Amino acid sequence: MDFQGKRVLVVGLARSGMAAIKVLSTLGATITLSESKKKEDIKELDTLLDLGVTIVDQSIEVACGDYDLCVKNPGVHNDIPFMVKLYERGVPVITEIELAFQVAQPQHFIAITGTNGKTTTSTLVHEILSRKYGSKAHLCGNIGIPLCEIVMNENLLNESGHYITLEISNYQLVNIDKFHPDVATIINLTPDHIDVHGSLDAYYKSKTEVYRNMTADDTFILNSDDETLLSYVDKYPVPATVKTISLNREDADATIRDGQMIIDGDVVLDLKSIRLPGRHNLQNVIIAVSCCKAIGVENSFIKEAVEAFTGVEHRIEFVRELNGVRYYNDSKGTNTDATVTALKAFDRGVILLIGGFEKGLPMDDVKAHLGCVKKVIGFGACGERLVCDTVGDDGIVVTDLKEAVDEAVKIAEAGDTVLLSPTTSSFDQYSCFEERGDHFKELVNAL
Repeated sequence: MDFQGKRVLVVGLARSGMAAIKVLSTLGATITLSESKKKEDIKELDTLLDLGVTIVDQSIEVACGDYDLCVKNPGVHNDIPFMVKLYERGVPVITEIELAFQVAQPQHFIAITGTNGKTTTSTLVHEILSRKYGSKAHLCGNIGIPLCEIVMNENLLNESGHYITLEISNYQLVNIDKFHPDVATIINLTPDHIDVHGSLDAYYKSKTEVYRNMTADDTFILNSDDETLLSYVDKYPVPATVKTISLNREDADATIRDGQMIIDGDVVLDLKSIRLPGRHNLQNVIIAVSCCKAIGVENSFIKEAVEAFTGVEHRIEFVRELNGVRYYNDSKGTNTDATVTALKAFDRGVILLIGGFEKGLPMDDVKAHLGCVKKVIGFGACGERLVCDTVGDDGIVVTDLKEAVDEAVKIAEAGDTVLLSPTTSSFDQYSCFEERGDHFKELVNAL
């Protein structure tokens, strides 16, 4: 599409909206920004005015304007009256990912979606591709970096042949048109986002959009251990070449046998190379490796990256091993579901550090998953309450994270795991979960 002089409405600013505006401005579009914030509260106001952007509100009158295209921030829901009016009027609506795909020169796209595990899998794919393709490998999408930003910063309007790992959410998939990855995967399908899509069926269907435009020359990595996913690819057939992965079946294209990861009959790596704990992470790794094999990456690059990969920061992140005790930072475990997921990654000997800001969350789910836990240590504003609601008098209560680490060191024996997975936010003693996680790593690395 030639954007010169085209009237484009950008709905919602944030980082992705700003990135889309910069691309559209470069291409000569006439841009209107519809933003819920007051104009004086927009920190990018000067830049927007310099780019000649007209800034309006999100009233129905604005939606009745004359536009050739709408670029919608994925955080803006399609069912709000403003968007409904645009659809009723037949205005084409896309997200910034679709915009970037349409205007960039041909690139190699690896698209990763699913309910859980997207960030870990996408990050590992990028780490592997970076080993082979260096500065031509990029990670973006739902992970926090807009694809339009990569297009601008890496001159992809004029340069082709880059390798772009794209973590893509259901919100971003709903409004694709021509987006066409070389390799794609849906890691898993579990209940989520019913409030937005109206039904589980609609949510699951949205994930299948990732392969809608693929062809037989492309590769779709299918998790054949996920029964729900299998039913949806049966209902909405994959047009690409399908490669299966399984942790349970040895007849899959990628499988586990005798402690090794085997893809298309080739031993790719020993499972001892994987430093991420838990069966869910083993699944993430085999999917990531399969994506890279589909692109043509050699085993040596894969092995190097997997051996060095300790996970996404603050998400069951391996910190160090000292005297046979392994320390993990799961500071992003700011709710009970996240802590349950972390606990499922370990079999035994866990010393669990919980506590922080009091959100009043019931601890029933965590209490039901303490089979691997050796000791619970509570800290911070709600530490005492959390210990009381999980293990009672069998737990330990301290004031802050440093004291919690000190107590854990006294208790821990070779083979044990010290896991920070607080179950709640950090605002009693820290500004954010990142600051809490960084402090935990500092304390552990100083032992």
